[in-house]
Amino acid sequence: MENKNILSKIKLIYWFTISIFSIVILLFIGAIFYHIEPSIISFTFNNNTTISETIEVKLEDNTLIKDGIHVNTGLKEGEGLMLVVQNCTSCHSAKMITQNRATKEGWRSMIKWMQQTQNLWSLGENEEKIIAYLAKQYAPQKKGRRSTLSNIEWYTLE
Repeated sequence: MENKNILSKIKLIYWFTISIFSIVILLFIGAIFYHIEPSIISFTFNNNTTISETIEVKLEDNTLIKDGIHVNTGLKEGEGLMLVVQNCTSCHSAKMITQNRATKEGWRSMIKWMQQTQNLWSLGENEEKIIAYLAKQYAPQKKGRRSTLSNIEWYTLE
């Protein structure tokens, strides 16, 4: 009985020592990282604004449009823009919109697909306004990859 009691105390001391040693190792590693990059635990950005200030600016800029582009999303300005921002960018990035081009039927088809497979809610009366915006701002374009090169001095390879 006495041996079991001593053995349990030794195990307790062993685990306590391992725990303390692990904590010391983690603190040591943290100190090394802090020494290398002190801003690792700083909650300010390079321009000395805090996280809460940045969030306030972002909320204020939600409708900011510069040079015909919605600043937060990169979507083109137009009637129905905020409906698209509210209904589309709550599930995916605006880049999913800007990288696609389609007619009204194409956009309608994409919306129906999202409703059937991605749990997109019914857009109700806003659906036609959203489709009109998308079809106008992100309609198919008939242009090649790039324009033909011109005014180039060609040289002969030897």
